[in-house]
Amino acid sequence: MDKRYLQLLAREFPSAEAAASEIINLSAMRSLPKGTEYFFSDLHGEYAAFGQLLRNASGMIRSKIDMIFEKSIPADDREALAVLIYRPEETIKKQIADGEMDDEWRRITVYRLILVCDSVSAKYTRSEVRRKMPQAFAYILDELLNVTDDINKDFYYDEIIASILSTGIADSFIIAVCGLIRALTIDRLHIIGDIFDRGPRADKIMNDLMTFDHVDIQWGNHDISWMGAAAGNPALIANVIRIALSYNSYDVLEDGYGLNLRPLSIFAAEEYENDPCTRFMPHTLDDVMYDSVDLSLTAKMHKAITVIQYKLEGQLLSRHPEYNMDSRRLFERVDFYKGTVQIGEKEYPLADTNFPTVDPDNPLKLTEKEAGLMRILAGSFHHSALLNEHIRFLYAKGGMYKVCNGNLLYHGCIPLSEDGSLKEIYLPFAGASYCGKALLDSIAGEVRQAYFAPFDSPEQIEARDYMWYLWCGEDSPLFGKNKMASFERTFIDSDIPEAKEEYAPYYRLNDDQAVCGMILEEFGLDPKKGHIINGHVPVLLKKGQSPIRAGGRLFVIDGGISKAYRSKTGIAGYTLIYDSHSLRMAEHRAPEPGMPPADTPTVTVVEKMENRVNIADTDYGKELEMRIADLRELLTAYRTGTIL
Repeated sequence: MDKRYLQLLAREFPSAEAAASEIINLSAMRSLPKGTEYFFSDLHGEYAAFGQLLRNASGMIRSKIDMIFEKSIPADDREALAVLIYRPEETIKKQIADGEMDDEWRRITVYRLILVCDSVSAKYTRSEVRRKMPQAFAYILDELLNVTDDINKDFYYDEIIASILSTGIADSFIIAVCGLIRALTIDRLHIIGDIFDRGPRADKIMNDLMTFDHVDIQWGNHDISWMGAAAGNPALIANVIRIALSYNSYDVLEDGYGLNLRPLSIFAAEEYENDPCTRFMPHTLDDVMYDSVDLSLTAKMHKAITVIQYKLEGQLLSRHPEYNMDSRRLFERVDFYKGTVQIGEKEYPLADTNFPTVDPDNPLKLTEKEAGLMRILAGSFHHSALLNEHIRFLYAKGGMYKVCNGNLLYHGCIPLSEDGSLKEIYLPFAGASYCGKALLDSIAGEVRQAYFAPFDSPEQIEARDYMWYLWCGEDSPLFGKNKMASFERTFIDSDIPEAKEEYAPYYRLNDDQAVCGMILEEFGLDPKKGHIINGHVPVLLKKGQSPIRAGGRLFVIDGGISKAYRSKTGIAGYTLIYDSHSLRMAEHRAPEPGMPPADTPTVTVVEKMENRVNIADTDYGKELEMRIADLRELLTAYRTGTIL
């Protein structure tokens, strides 16, 4: 081994004893059961629902309580204990208000919580558990969780709990233990794309994700849209504002990211003063908590930014004929004098013909006011500190795909030909065609260029334009459809065939075990044991669709956590859970309108492991093995005098 590397390693472990101690620690970690991984997809800004799923660990905390107490306490008490762990502050406040709080309840509750905490901490080393403990109570928790067998455990527990009660810290201690249980239950989070759009507070979801030690994100096309907007793509800036306005999501734009929409509201009120903009009335799935705007003004703002978006998209496509998307240059095919649009060989009447900002002879040109408005909006995105912090987090923890513990994670699709073979896609920025893993790797590099190349440099502009293609282009692995027919749905009344979006061949072939096996092999995984974990397309349980495909080789876990999808899916989303014993699918029941998903989902074991999976069997275990090998080299160097 390179002596210079050993010298660097020696700075962290400056003696033979320190190196040997770390070898022992890492070896012990490899022998523990693997932590529980949770897979979520298509959160779409549903902060309340996602927060609830995190608090109850998609039903696994209740399962753990049942396992510990099924024979000793009634079901109602087990449910009450679970609710306390999910929402301790709220529960304690209610107990006090109802006059049901006394020291006997506190004593029993602390004892039960310690038993639950002891169970969920079993797969961690003591040092890892201590690291997760709230510091104010670390000593007490350490004592309660690590009572040795050579003392009277019950007496010891009673004495410590009595002291907790007598000092008046019981309520705070209960809240701290509940937090530790939640932190220990979820070891790693995998987010399979689409954190943004439709729901009210994607910013709060991002804040939550940034508190986790182990989290990764597979970019979805909605995430890419926001990433491209933050990189300065004008069409994507208009796009994210348009989608937010269409769902009345002012909170994420203004309260969350501090984006300045006042110039847009003034512009829209002036330009569309006498236009009811009825086709642009927003969905109202959530209440606006801060600075609510009249719905009629929102409709005008929605129309104004939509027209600007189609102009900007037309300009982008005129710069990039290599995208092969001429058929989507529909704004240029509008006859503004007749009020019609040419789509293919057919001419259709427009349902809305009021375009006060459009020059019929030069429809893609922004007016002076529109250009000024876009400069203000672009500056607002560029200077939003929290937005850019979140975007950098998406880059740091994200990618086009991830291979983890024998599983392949991606949001959209792997482009396939009709015969099921990998489809070659020409990438204009690379000047070459790629397929499969090489395709996604090459795209990931361009995505990073869009944000990190020098701002407004030619390579950065090209990359941020390509972000728009990833949002809605036919061969985008993140989109997976032949077109995004938003223009047709917006401006044409009839349910025309041209408005139908056709899915890529992947979605017709992903129930084929041979196809899924081929994809797994392409990414270096065992086609008989690996799994593909996929998002993007909601599972329509109402229509008999299953999230389990290809004989258990592929799981689709977009099930409708977004309120916008629940009427179609019939459920409120899926969570895939991978612990040391099994893979489980949690199906979250669709709640009553305006309510979050139920705390207790239906959890089904979809695959049992042949043997319990230890950390040694995971990717992390392989990393630890390499670290141990390096430390053994360092230990030898110390003992031979190579390193002093």
